[in-house]
Amino acid sequence: MDLSQRLNEDMKQAMKSQNKFKLSTIRMIRSAVKNVEIDLKRTLNDDEVLDILSREIKQRKDALQEFEKANRVDLADNVKAEIDILSEYLPAQLSEEEIKAIVQGTIQETGASSKSDMGKVMAALMPKVKGRADGKLVNAIVQQYLQ
Repeated sequence: MDLSQRLNEDMKQAMKSQNKFKLSTIRMIRSAVKNVEIDLKRTLNDDEVLDILSREIKQRKDALQEFEKANRVDLADNVKAEIDILSEYLPAQLSEEEIKAIVQGTIQETGASSKSDMGKVMAALMPKVKGRADGKLVNAIVQQYLQ
């Protein structure tokens, strides 16, 4: 079952179980997917849906930081719950050790030796960890290795 079908099935299940919060979160992501499909005039594949999910989660993590700075616990709790629901659709996340191993391999592949090669390393690395690792964490690990 592809990701779009899974979202549809989970939406139906949330309707049946009357889980309004999960239903609204799934509807929101389906709406984002549908908007991109309309713009592109075609249906999206799983990788493209994953990109949208990752972008939505990133937006919510940024909002979460702002809500926590403003001491808005009520809004922060809602955003955390949305992140949890959306994260269910992402592939299993890589551990920090797995990311380090991939980074080391990519640095060797690209022949990078200094921070000036960071763009080259990130360009080769991000497709390998797409949807399975947070970009900020990957960036921080690459910076550790390229000093």
